[in-house]
Amino acid sequence: MTTQIYGAAQLDRPRHRFILDDYHAMAEVGILGEDDRVELIGGEVVQMAAMGARRAGRVQRLTRLLLPVLSDGVQLRVQLPVAIPDYDEPEPDLALVRAREDDYDQSHPTPADVLLLIEVADTSLVYDRGVKFPIYARAGIPETWIADPSGTSVERHGDPDTETGAYRSVAWFGLGETVRSSVLAELTLPVDSVLGRASSGSSS
Repeated sequence: MTTQIYGAAQLDRPRHRFILDDYHAMAEVGILGEDDRVELIGGEVVQMAAMGARRAGRVQRLTRLLLPVLSDGVQLRVQLPVAIPDYDEPEPDLALVRAREDDYDQSHPTPADVLLLIEVADTSLVYDRGVKFPIYARAGIPETWIADPSGTSVERHGDPDTETGAYRSVAWFGLGETVRSSVLAELTLPVDSVLGRASSGSSS
């Protein structure tokens, strides 16, 4: 039994939770189209926030920064699904996953494939921290980052507690510093560049 509030009215009624198979079936029969910006969160089909220019630019910037520093065993996926049985299929802004020869064209990556997820938070900061990160932690995804274009730091969350849905380790990297992955030794990025504060023409 769950409670949902519509305006001033409060409705108490059972709600159906979709599992991954249901969600994929809706796409196969055309209920959900390829252009629909939705993701499966907690068994519910959730509309994703519109992609503003600032967030889109940061996602593009991070893509450019990440590609040259990744080892051959790691693949970068941009705004593509991660299947977390049984009720979640989020689409993080960036996912670093174990490289696979088929590029995951037979199935989406699962938590066992994921090394690091990055969310570029703009208007979604509270949602990412409060809703999506607990899902990632419960799934055992080893590391997640939040890059907030309006802020002055990058958050690194690690050491997931699969029971509580929390990350035991949280570190903040500020302007002028370098954010370092605790999972991928080769991954270090200047915070200024991640947040788009680098000087014009900088390639770092």
